[in-house]
Amino acid sequence: MSRAAWPATEERTSCTWNTDTFLLTRSRTCIEFGQHIGQIQIIGRGQPFTDFGKWFQPVMGSANGSIVTKHVLEQANDEAAQTSTPVDLVDLLLGKMDLPVAVVEEAKTILVTHDIVPSLAKTIQATYSTRDNVNIFDYDESWLCTMGDIPSLAQRRIAIMRLKHPTNMGETCHDVQLFVLILCPGKEKGTKNGLETSRTFATLLADVNLRRQLLEVTNEEEFKELVLKRAKELVIVQQQSRSSVHIKVDSLQSINETSCNKVKKFCQFGQGIREDLCRRLPHYLSDYVDGIIGPKTQQKVMSTTFFLYFACLLPAIAFGVLNDHNTNGKIGVRKVIVGQTIGGLFFAFFGGQPLLIMLTTAPLALYIKVISSICDDFELDFYAMYGCVGLWCAFFLLLFSLFNVSRLMCWCTRSTEEIFGLFISIAFCVDAFRDTAKNFQKNYSSPQCRNDNIGDVERNVNSTLTYYLLNQTQNGHHDVIATDEPVECNQATSVLFLLLMLGTVWVGVFIFNFKKTPFLSAGKREALADYALPIAVLTMSFVGSFLFQDVKAEPFRYDDSDSVFTVTPLERLSGLAIAGAMGLGFALSLLILMDQNISSAMVNTPLNNLKKGPAYHWDLFVMAILTAALSAVGLPWMHALVPHSPLHARALADVEERVHQGHVYQIIVRVRETRLTVLFSHILIGLSILLLPYPLAYIPPAVLNGLFLYVAITGLGGNQMFERIMLFFTEQSAYPPNHYIRRVPQRKIHQFTGCQLAQLLLMCLFGFVPWPYMKMVFPVILLSLLPIRHLIVPRLIERRFLKALDSSEH
Repeated sequence: MSRAAWPATEERTSCTWNTDTFLLTRSRTCIEFGQHIGQIQIIGRGQPFTDFGKWFQPVMGSANGSIVTKHVLEQANDEAAQTSTPVDLVDLLLGKMDLPVAVVEEAKTILVTHDIVPSLAKTIQATYSTRDNVNIFDYDESWLCTMGDIPSLAQRRIAIMRLKHPTNMGETCHDVQLFVLILCPGKEKGTKNGLETSRTFATLLADVNLRRQLLEVTNEEEFKELVLKRAKELVIVQQQSRSSVHIKVDSLQSINETSCNKVKKFCQFGQGIREDLCRRLPHYLSDYVDGIIGPKTQQKVMSTTFFLYFACLLPAIAFGVLNDHNTNGKIGVRKVIVGQTIGGLFFAFFGGQPLLIMLTTAPLALYIKVISSICDDFELDFYAMYGCVGLWCAFFLLLFSLFNVSRLMCWCTRSTEEIFGLFISIAFCVDAFRDTAKNFQKNYSSPQCRNDNIGDVERNVNSTLTYYLLNQTQNGHHDVIATDEPVECNQATSVLFLLLMLGTVWVGVFIFNFKKTPFLSAGKREALADYALPIAVLTMSFVGSFLFQDVKAEPFRYDDSDSVFTVTPLERLSGLAIAGAMGLGFALSLLILMDQNISSAMVNTPLNNLKKGPAYHWDLFVMAILTAALSAVGLPWMHALVPHSPLHARALADVEERVHQGHVYQIIVRVRETRLTVLFSHILIGLSILLLPYPLAYIPPAVLNGLFLYVAITGLGGNQMFERIMLFFTEQSAYPPNHYIRRVPQRKIHQFTGCQLAQLLLMCLFGFVPWPYMKMVFPVILLSLLPIRHLIVPRLIERRFLKALDSSEH
């Protein structure tokens, strides 16, 4: 393909470049390697990545074989800032190479076309494809290489310019940050001419991790060391790929790719656990080291720790209040926080995938409520029944892990994950607005605030009513006492509740999206966005508890009179009760199985670019032990949660922005797979027990509901199902140039979204139904999403369209 024409002059004159430039000579150490990840597009034809072993063996460490830096152009260089076109950029680089004037003039005639609008004559740029669409390529627009063979040049000259900001350099180069200029002697042998040398550097720059590191280095020595180090690594990879023994890199393959062809392994006892341990154990120490070393790592770990602290502590308080109400104080806030601390620390040390976040959830609170109701109806001991259900659940989870039941996740596609993720976001919103409605019904719409004009009675703030209070005496009898107390109309309480809830959402989302604004520097914007949730919670807690302290508000209920640990008295249950507990335990194990594995699948998605691999079976084994331990001492259950787990991975990630047809999108370059964030945050959660009831009581319940909304909204990022739902209300000309927009007819896109909405509606029907016993069927409904996707949906939509719509590669 020919190079695309450059934009009009009016557009290009607005571009300025602040740069770092590294000028390299005698580049005999350029390493070419044979990893066929994509193609290199060059002057009308596609070229594969260079194979170094095929062309020549580099000389490492010798004087002639080293990359020598001649000059460095500082970021504030005025000449670079004044350049207006890529051609001017080449002129600037040629001027920095200390070449004779005649050579410079000759190079310009070879490198630049003689069109009315001059452009670069020969450029090399990478394209990439996904495993689902190997014949469809997209451009890698973050770097560009131009080359030329100069007859009068004595030795090769290479200049690499690092642009301070992503720059538009053409139709397929919208956000270039690395620009490479390569000059070679005209009589150089074929393996070292301009084309082959360019392929060498293009092959290196095709590595997104290397590009990220090159953009972060602060001096030229680090720049050269990174290039040489990566080159040596890739030579080793090439040599291994040529050997007769094929090495299976399990850490780079997801279970979704390998398990579907190994259905026979379902009954191989412990096979999955052994594979997970072989995959994850070699990385155990690095799970701690990766949280300490590396650029921006300590900043990311600290901000993520505080994010997890608030994102786990506040829901624990909220669900603790709910459990306290459902169980009449048997499981309260204190027990939930203690259980959260123990469960989080246990999984941080022994779990396979450290990015998973353990948390008690609304469905688990529902199960606890059902158990409490059964105990009240049949006069059973709550702790005995609760512990028995939990132990049965742990038993079934143990069987699931030993017999590789997690291999079911090979049928869990992105569609299922997005339906579940959107359902969880809806559940958080429903919980928040339900509490808001209760507050308005209790305060804003109370009888004291309604003026129904019965007789000549006027309701006002000073009205008095007779209240009958039920007081329990020490001997267990109840005395009814009539008192006359002034009752105020608390409409301001409900208005403040709504203000604090929506204010928490607005402040959090605004700061979270602040990195997309042009204010401050990129590093400061990113650092501020990392602390969005803590800032929102602390700000609105101050507003509610101090600025509006005159407005009456109810703090959450807290009782520290009961013991935290209550040993399960199983001997108090009859055989029939134990059998009933087995049925409840099996249903609960299905819920934890699906929630745990879907959360893990969303963390291990190829889009996150994780390197250490998943541990589905081992994580389920750890969950079995944790569930048994929590049940034995009367603490609430927990499992991996969406969207906290994907948001945790996102918080530890380095992202790279790309532009396609005017739309900016982000890809994850690297995720710091560390255990330290979960470890530190849960240590802080454990210490928070000392802050009960105050100062934690200063956090208004409205802020807790605002946190639910914040997590629900931020969890929608990257959910393609939500994006496709928005297409129903979007003008067709404004559709984003997504891969499925380009490859799938609009009717099929809406048809697929309709199928997902039908499944989501089914989940909401059983998830939000007001009858608790009917909600027990929810795990079965969640499991049924797998056969619906693979047996029913393909009958409605062609598989070639499903490949694009349900791909995990985008």
